[in-house]
Amino acid sequence: MHATLFTNGQLYLGRGVFAHASLLVDGDRILRVIAEGDELPAAEELVDLEGGTLLPGFHDAHVHPLLAGIQALGIDLKPVHDRGEYLALIAAHAEANPNADVLTGGGWFGDVFADGFPTAADLDGIDDRPVILHSHDAHGLWVNTAALRAAGIDETTPDPDGGRIVRDESGRPTGMLLESAVALVEHLIPVPDSTCLESALETAQRELHSVGVTTWQDAAVGESDLGPDPLPAYLSLAGDGRLTARVVLAQWWDRARGLEQLADLEQVRASAAAAGLDAGTVKVMIDGMVENHTASMLEPFAGHPGDVGIAFLSPETLIELTTALDAAGFQVHFHAVGDAAARHALDAVEAAIRHHGLRGNRHHVAHLDLIDVSDVSRFAELEVAANVTALWARRDEEIVHRKLPLLGAEREQRHFPFGDLHRAGARIVGGSDWPVTTPNPLWSISTAVTRRGLAEDPHAIGAGVLDDPLLPEQSLPLGVALDAYLADAAWVNRLETETGRLEAGCLADLVWVDADLREVGTYGSARVRRTYVGGELVYQAP
Repeated sequence: MHATLFTNGQLYLGRGVFAHASLLVDGDRILRVIAEGDELPAAEELVDLEGGTLLPGFHDAHVHPLLAGIQALGIDLKPVHDRGEYLALIAAHAEANPNADVLTGGGWFGDVFADGFPTAADLDGIDDRPVILHSHDAHGLWVNTAALRAAGIDETTPDPDGGRIVRDESGRPTGMLLESAVALVEHLIPVPDSTCLESALETAQRELHSVGVTTWQDAAVGESDLGPDPLPAYLSLAGDGRLTARVVLAQWWDRARGLEQLADLEQVRASAAAAGLDAGTVKVMIDGMVENHTASMLEPFAGHPGDVGIAFLSPETLIELTTALDAAGFQVHFHAVGDAAARHALDAVEAAIRHHGLRGNRHHVAHLDLIDVSDVSRFAELEVAANVTALWARRDEEIVHRKLPLLGAEREQRHFPFGDLHRAGARIVGGSDWPVTTPNPLWSISTAVTRRGLAEDPHAIGAGVLDDPLLPEQSLPLGVALDAYLADAAWVNRLETETGRLEAGCLADLVWVDADLREVGTYGSARVRRTYVGGELVYQAP
């Protein structure tokens, strides 16, 4: 075996505890933690941490790597945050790809456009081919007139169930398609071949390793609203050793089908297990998002009487499918943004428990922009984890100008209530929702603690975003925020006995960061120096 000694830095030992200590790794396992002052053993390799911090590898409990990789290989708008810069990137890609039938990519933010949404007119002067661009939140498409025409969308086209075609005052489509309406044009995008999909997944894996992520839960496996099925690419990469991360696959619940799909989900779970992959989770979309009025709300959006958003599934259907999935041993990964969606997720789990007791399937609810006060304590009572997207909990342009006005004064005071959940005993786990926002766990942890944006984040713009915290009373203690991406996320990924901790016997999934992480002020500029999975180096900073 090959022994490696990590020394001269801080070790994060969990639950907020740091120690100036050393760590001995033998092969793929941690052999022991060596206290400061104890004699250091001999090792084949010595890693000087240079005053930085060594942590367990980060877990991302909600991420979309294939979508992120595909966007990175197409028109990638994530590095900028400006309408003019978006158009320049799109034009440059069009010029560089003269033979492409369709131009596609994504990563745009609505707050850079006057009305919160871009229009086809913004794109029509760039190219006469269909242009199809996913929003950064993956809940909408920005398309040009050529795409609308090719898809046959006009003022007579009805809104599909669970979606909306944004229209002008005369009823003409503007070039924005929301939620399930994206399917009206997505068929125009050429289906990537297996080589392209595998390349996209490898691209995403490199990015995740570069920010210290060693394990993730893919929140959309199967044919979904978010694009091609990632499963074949995962199986291919796992089969020939290119998949270096540990991965949990959350299979997509098809809302157009019923319980008859349970047999298919069980078959995929079994075939994935044979390939060494965990597909024991099912992703269920309950609603959309606040900004486009598709979150499911208990009360109407402020200024919009009667508009309580969209519930993709009725409470009765949600109870039925959750009870069946729980009985079959699946973990349910709910998407719930609005307070009604959060309540319906909890009601469904409670019904499953009434039916056949607590089965320990570790259900979790992702995003949780709003939770009714009466529902906060139910997370701990029902053993449901709160899967938070912490980087959103700040005052940026998108939040201040597009979202808070729709909540109104009362609901604004319970926006991303992470602190309340923690104080009520809920288990907090962290997910980036990348490519919606950056996958860097350190940035998310910082915002969870400070409720502020970071100067290093190109999307943290607007007056007060770096100085004016969003409900500071809802901040999390540093140890809780760290563990949300370490031990607690390992629990939700069913890997807590093997990962998420620097303890003897655990797998040597490690990340070395070049800063002293005891001070949250270092998190924005901190950089990952190395990432290890099972003792193998999978990323080294250039």
